[in-house]
Amino acid sequence: MRSVPLDAETLEACVAAAVAAPSFFNTQPWRFRLDPDTVAFEVRADPERSLRHADPVGRALHVSVGASVLNLRVAVSHFGWSPVVRLLPRPEDPGLLAIVRPTGSRGRHTTGHRGDLYPAIWRRHSSRFPFSGRPLAPQARAELAEAAQAEGASLTFPEVAETVRLLRVTGEAEHRNRADADRGTESRRWVHREPGEPFDAGLPQTALGPQDARERIPMRDFTAARHPGWLPTQDFETAPAIALLRTEHDRRTDWLRAGEALEHVLLVATALGLRASLLHQPMEWPDLRRRLSPDPHHTGHAQMLIRLGYGPQGPATPRRVPHAVLDAEVPNR
Repeated sequence: MRSVPLDAETLEACVAAAVAAPSFFNTQPWRFRLDPDTVAFEVRADPERSLRHADPVGRALHVSVGASVLNLRVAVSHFGWSPVVRLLPRPEDPGLLAIVRPTGSRGRHTTGHRGDLYPAIWRRHSSRFPFSGRPLAPQARAELAEAAQAEGASLTFPEVAETVRLLRVTGEAEHRNRADADRGTESRRWVHREPGEPFDAGLPQTALGPQDARERIPMRDFTAARHPGWLPTQDFETAPAIALLRTEHDRRTDWLRAGEALEHVLLVATALGLRASLLHQPMEWPDLRRRLSPDPHHTGHAQMLIRLGYGPQGPATPRRVPHAVLDAEVPNR
């Protein structure tokens, strides 16, 4: 495979796209390096941005980094090359989670995905606000499922009774999180309360959203309030569309692929005019995560619950600038 030239402007655009990916609590637990010999992006975990209590084994960190890898792939394709990806390429270097190498002749490639995903990267925001009652069209559900399948995962839309059960499990996880003092302290550390406070990660108050007044959808309380009755509430959709993202296995590579699948689904949803928010709470408790599987024989591992619908676009959350996450000499312009 032939290496390709990469100028500083393109490098920064690719890293900016990777950084625009969603991450747990918007911690942005990644770093990037451009290998000057192979002209390949090395994607590493940033252990300083891990969550010791909510994500002790690093599953959510891997999912977040996987989402950034998908964005990097989309950006490389947008600029005319074919991305070749290797996950966990060096067993002796566990912090190196992926290598993404642009290959081929610029402008002569097939993307392997929709052509409108690159602009969707910049429009995609989590929306933790009420959606309308407008149902998702069967074609939209099919396209979202195909996006997950393209990354080696599955996306299913449970029927009403199963959706109610999944939301009940999520509600139990939310209750546990609020009652856990260590998790509450950790969560609040990533919430910024002052409107004018400068920050480049975490969540502003404007992005947190309200709670469901009818208590059907257990939206996450990032402030971990001990008295949830004091939180602002609104009426949410009565028939939420919930999708379950699963992988066949549950290894580190599967967590990374789950992140790629999650972001592929979210970008397709954005391109289709859909909004999304993530119900991650039950993933943080092993017993509750196992209960998410509808198969009694436990074939497949739950990686994310995704709430989808039509409604207001969520506010943008801050992102670190490329040079803050890039460990490399910038190519000549």
